[in-house]
Amino acid sequence: MFTSRTNRMFGLALSVFVLSAGLTSLSVGAQPDKKDAKKVKSKIKITVPQDDAELKIEDKATKPTGVTREFETPDLEAGKLYEYDFSVTWRPNNYTTLTRTKKVEFKGGDDIVADLTKADAKNPDKAVIRWVPTPDDIVEEMLKLGNVKKGDVVYEPGTGDGRMVIAAVKKGATKGVGIELDAEKAKEAKENVKKAKLEKEITITEGDALKTDYSEATVILLYMGNEFNNLLRPTLEKQLKPGTRIISHRFVLGDWAPDKTIKVNGADGDEYTLHVWTVKEKKK
Repeated sequence: MFTSRTNRMFGLALSVFVLSAGLTSLSVGAQPDKKDAKKVKSKIKITVPQDDAELKIEDKATKPTGVTREFETPDLEAGKLYEYDFSVTWRPNNYTTLTRTKKVEFKGGDDIVADLTKADAKNPDKAVIRWVPTPDDIVEEMLKLGNVKKGDVVYEPGTGDGRMVIAAVKKGATKGVGIELDAEKAKEAKENVKKAKLEKEITITEGDALKTDYSEATVILLYMGNEFNNLLRPTLEKQLKPGTRIISHRFVLGDWAPDKTIKVNGADGDEYTLHVWTVKEKKK
């Protein structure tokens, strides 16, 4: 949506040609500028998290690579206010995909600098995690570590096939909730819940685990990656009640030190690291 003072530039055809200074030209659709307005260009300098990050400007893909990307706008009206949407997607490892967005307003002729290497708490990153199953015997060790018992309400972000939350309810938890972004995986989890005859105790929700309300949980089960955990941590710290246990296979919660970390040998011969945190009373 436009405001009376902001003109958004659509129809970007990026990487049309490269100038001698190494700037890539951005082509935009015609704007209803004043006939006698002075025409200028703005230089754009964007810093992204890693060399192969995928950068979009106004939802149009760009071709350049490298940590620093430079472009040049088409002719703009000098002093007129414009806005660009920047979006960068990158993969810090082979199971995590992160997307970060940023809006920048600028006046025609002014240089544009956008640093997309820093997260914005007001505009959180989006994360997609490739599901990798935790072996059943390791799930059992996680439940023991977190002392999952009758009366617990267990939430599992990124539930995948639902095995963790199903095991938790079989262990005695009164209620289980699995949150899964992938529609096919959510369907599979629901089918597994049905096979286990636990439809009354377990709910599988298709949606974004970073936008879920965890306030009723007494146990959180995690196997999602350090990046995802860092994004989820502020929500958990804000919503979880004192005494709630967070149990994670392998990954940590930033500098939030676990109350206990153990290593266990799996039936497959591999060694697994498990962590548990117990939410404390908030300091007044």
